[in-house]
Amino acid sequence: MKWVIDKQHTGMIIREYLQNVHGFSRRIIIAVKHDGGSIQVNGIKQNVRYELVEGDVLEIEFPKEKVSGALKREKMNLNIVYEDDAVIVLDKPAGMATMPSQNHLSGTMANGLLAHYEHHHNESNTVHVVTRLDADTSGLVLIAKDRYSHSLLAVSQKSGKVKRTYTAIVEGMLNTESGTINEPIARKPGSIIEREVNETGKQAVTHYSKQKGIGDHTVVAIELETGRTHQIRVHFSYLGHPLVGDDLYGGSLTLMTRQALHCCELSFEHPITKQRIQLQTDLPKDMQDAVSRVKFRGNH
Repeated sequence: MKWVIDKQHTGMIIREYLQNVHGFSRRIIIAVKHDGGSIQVNGIKQNVRYELVEGDVLEIEFPKEKVSGALKREKMNLNIVYEDDAVIVLDKPAGMATMPSQNHLSGTMANGLLAHYEHHHNESNTVHVVTRLDADTSGLVLIAKDRYSHSLLAVSQKSGKVKRTYTAIVEGMLNTESGTINEPIARKPGSIIEREVNETGKQAVTHYSKQKGIGDHTVVAIELETGRTHQIRVHFSYLGHPLVGDDLYGGSLTLMTRQALHCCELSFEHPITKQRIQLQTDLPKDMQDAVSRVKFRGNH
């Protein structure tokens, strides 16, 4: 990355400039210094205590990233919705895990991304997930291509600048047109998978609005203010309206055999250009079919 120093920032040392102007974390600066990166001013290597003057050309070269041994490159068809040098957004199908785990060692989105990076860009970057989805949740996933972009997006996410809208089908008819669920979520005692509403948990806030009330089910639009594990699934189960297909939290498998949840809209401030990126994707066929079946049942 390269910047030309303007008059306003004359007198700042490199460390202050990187942290205060471009959002570098202390951890990233240390990595640049000690893990094979470089700092140059006007083509000459400098340390972070160098005092910048107007017209200086500051160039940062990031160290090559190490790919985890758990990640193996697998060529697969990925539905890429947006991509540039800093970020990539995928429309993830249901049934695909985001990252490898004990139950999903291969076939994950991360495995496919590594192969995509190598084939199309000759890049050795690893996978930095910004917005993760459960394996059986479909929709848009935001990935940073490097640790700097990931760091900036993490800060942006904490300040509410990363927005996600979901479509879900829940059991029963919601009584209100819209609402907010503000209930803390914690790991359920005795389980490594399940979560529950529990006063000892972390704050979790879910906003929703009813899109269509159709018989025994309701289609809702959901926006997350926080991003806890299983947040939407736990919150609607707590209300007594578990997601269709989510048998872990009390949903019926009559209409779907996976939770009826799809991340259909994503917007974020680009970490480098600072422009607002807004993306959308259609409901996958299984959810379209489920909505269609619910409509039919509701009208007869």
